[in-house]
Amino acid sequence: MSASRVELLRWQFEMTWSLFEFHLTELVPADFRWEPAEHCWTVRRGADGWEPDFAEVEPDPIPVPTIAWTTWHIGWWWAVTLDHAQGRPPRDRTDVEWPGEDSVVEWLRGLRAEWSAVLDRLTDAELDAPAPFPWQDDPDKTVAHMLAWVNAELMKNVAEIGQLRLLRAAGRE
Repeated sequence: MSASRVELLRWQFEMTWSLFEFHLTELVPADFRWEPAEHCWTVRRGADGWEPDFAEVEPDPIPVPTIAWTTWHIGWWWAVTLDHAQGRPPRDRTDVEWPGEDSVVEWLRGLRAEWSAVLDRLTDAELDAPAPFPWQDDPDKTVAHMLAWVNAELMKNVAEIGQLRLLRAAGRE
């Protein structure tokens, strides 16, 4: 039995999410802001909540991200992708707030639920429409490309979080 393109992309997303759940269930609050290197990006408590380190031009050398920063990063790109996919005005990066150690897992699971609802509505025919994000100016990129990009970006971020969690657990502080 062959799978439709939507089913295949959904399967890939669910497989990646199951790997993420493995790490999400093992994270403890101290994992999130553990700094694995002197030169790192994290989220810092500001006057109005948590503020992620950020630069418009990627620094050289690239800072090592903390789990907190990486989870904020997931929330940022996913929230903006969801805005585009659902025809809403996209949020600005500064409008995506990291919710803190106690709420971040619930926040990410909420984004997953919202993304799953988007996937549930899609048909194979709709995959061929121009991508609303992240390639708004490239007519050759389609909704299928956008879904594949979300899967790849999530897979990369899950691997980063998993590696950081395992290093911290191994006592390499």
